Amino acid sequence: MTSAAPAREAWTGPIIHAEDLWRTYQMGAEEILALRGVTFEIQKGEYVAVMGPSGSGKSTLMNLIGCLDTPSKGRYVLRGKVVSEMNDDELAAVRNREIGFVFQTFNLLPRATALHNVELPLVYAGIPREKRLEQAKHALAMVDLADRMTHKPNELSGGQRQRVAVARALVMNPSILLADEPTGNLDTATGEEIMRLFERLHEQGNTIILVTHEKDIADHARRTISIRDGKIEKDEARSRA
Repeated sequence: MTSAAPAREAWTGPIIHAEDLWRTYQMGAEEILALRGVTFEIQKGEYVAVMGPSGSGKSTLMNLIGCLDTPSKGRYVLRGKVVSEMNDDELAAVRNREIGFVFQTFNLLPRATALHNVELPLVYAGIPREKRLEQAKHALAMVDLADRMTHKPNELSGGQRQRVAVARALVMNPSILLADEPTGNLDTATGEEIMRLFERLHEQGNTIILVTHEKDIADHARRTISIRDGKIEKDEARSRA
């Protein structure tokens, strides 16, 4: 099937270049060091897990990667754009174009059909209706839900709802699929089903960053960046049979 996703200009460098990222928060008189000099690169088509316990800094790093926040110090470059120096409006534009988010809680509109939920990012992007429908239907087909597009979230299983969320993340053809604990609200069998979907999306060339505290989920990725106390403790590639 030919993708109906929007065209994207060619880019040959790393998708992400993060250099000496620090993030500090002021809590009253106390300064909290959430990230302490984090440096790494992610190439196009990689499947990377960011793993760490609660309080390790992985959520802070996810917010920086997803352009939801900016570092206190350091340089973050996303597809050649220095996002660490952008203002809120510029960050929002990059976030909407470059990042496809998948959340633990699905974040679907309960009264909207699967098709309309997937279509929403295209509405905000000002894509004409006919093109929107084509792209949204294509995204639902990519996650094997072409036969459920008129169903509302309460008519879908937990796994199907997460598939709708994945389709919504894919519909703008983002540079990165950023998944935050995507199996956290699912039973083990359904979680494995979603991880198989991510595997397939990776094989199709998508760049996936998976944020998790669970080793068995992180083990699905090809590379794991382990965060502890705001620093990278380990950065290990994994070969697959």
